[in-house]
Amino acid sequence: MRAFDHVAFQVSDIEAAIRFYEEKLGFTLKSKAVNSEEQEAYAFLILDDVRLELLQDLKEDTYQKSVVMPPYCPHLAIETDDMEVVVMRLRQAGVDILRGPLKIEDEETWVYFTDPDNNVLEYIQWFKKK
Repeated sequence: MRAFDHVAFQVSDIEAAIRFYEEKLGFTLKSKAVNSEEQEAYAFLILDDVRLELLQDLKEDTYQKSVVMPPYCPHLAIETDDMEVVVMRLRQAGVDILRGPLKIEDEETWVYFTDPDNNVLEYIQWFKKK
């Protein structure tokens, strides 16, 4: 068995989604293409060791954003060493925070937010490495 590879999110506009992840969260685009057989556009982005695939259905124009509600699952969690810095960057970038930062004393702090398609993400800072 190999290590974890990536998470995939469906998006309504691949170009807009790529811009969001690059400009607001600091991801780097690694590849982008169209799968003609499946009629999907896809892109792979990375942020350190986090790999994210974005998928846009090109055959149907019926995409609907998912409803976001607690407990905010599924979500992509990205570890940070400095919650204050990432929250400040999210706010400066105009990213709406769903909830947080929340904290369990001496354990962790985390914050939930969404991309423009309501895909939920989380930044988490661990105080004790497991």
